Amino acid sequence: MPIVWGGLIAFIILLLAFDMLVLHKKGVAPSNKRVARESGFWVGLALAFTAVIYWLYSSGYVLNIDNYTPRKASELYITGYLIELSLSVDNLFVIAMIFASFKIPVKYQHKALFWGILGAIIFRGLAIGVGVVLIRKIDWMTYVFGAFLLFTALKMIFKKNEEEDDGSESKIFKFLSRFLKFSKEIDGEKFWTIQNGIRMATPLFAALIIIEVSDLLFALDSIPAILGVTQDPFIVFSSNIFAILGLRSMYFFLANMLEKFEYLEYSVFVILMFVGVKLILVHHVHIAEWISLTVIGVSLLAGIFYSIYRIKVEEGQSK
Repeated sequence: MPIVWGGLIAFIILLLAFDMLVLHKKGVAPSNKRVARESGFWVGLALAFTAVIYWLYSSGYVLNIDNYTPRKASELYITGYLIELSLSVDNLFVIAMIFASFKIPVKYQHKALFWGILGAIIFRGLAIGVGVVLIRKIDWMTYVFGAFLLFTALKMIFKKNEEEDDGSESKIFKFLSRFLKFSKEIDGEKFWTIQNGIRMATPLFAALIIIEVSDLLFALDSIPAILGVTQDPFIVFSSNIFAILGLRSMYFFLANMLEKFEYLEYSVFVILMFVGVKLILVHHVHIAEWISLTVIGVSLLAGIFYSIYRIKVEEGQSK
């Protein structure tokens, strides 16, 4: 079992190195065609990992506590991956807002996103470990997690039209400013710079810290959500991490289209509500994996297609 976990972590490290050393071109804004190819690569890699899950659970190389069949383990992995991918959409909106508030050019955003993803992998791993232990050791924890997801979903809808603080005016930045001196000038991809002989943090560093904190807040939603599907630590961790790994490319791919897909937020609302109810009923009603996968898939597709439909309607009205 340790060999499998070690292999997965080693593979993740290799992917991070590939992203930083091969995919990233320093000081160059990625083209739409390039980020589309990269997004396809990460999604394809995540889906291809389904075959690895099937093989691992058929060969007995992982600790199969819940006695999942290879097919069921694969379905749970795909379901978990889609949940994490859908919840990442909201995270992309926040990241775009943070970069805009600090006026970070696109060509310098990659480095902050890379280190943000690395931090997210570490924090998510710790959160998953704690979440799995809690939900396995304390039966009523499913009710707590389920209620929290319902609360999050409702809060997201009711606060949809409320104005949010941008990064440069956030409480986090004001707190950091008590301990660090921040320059107003961007110095390429550097997190630290020297101005008038004084070492100062750059706006890029401020953006990185706020992105890390925002991911911690999003983890409060995403971890209970995937634990509503399965409590198998290997499936939870792998599906979560593969969704995070593709987040950077997906951000650049969707950066110019995020506002157009505004109805995806309702897809996320439906998914959170469904998983919340499923968690609350987990000890009383069994909901088949194919139902979960169908609800999540249909919700995402409905949000995407309705957003496209509304764009076309609005374009037709403006002519």
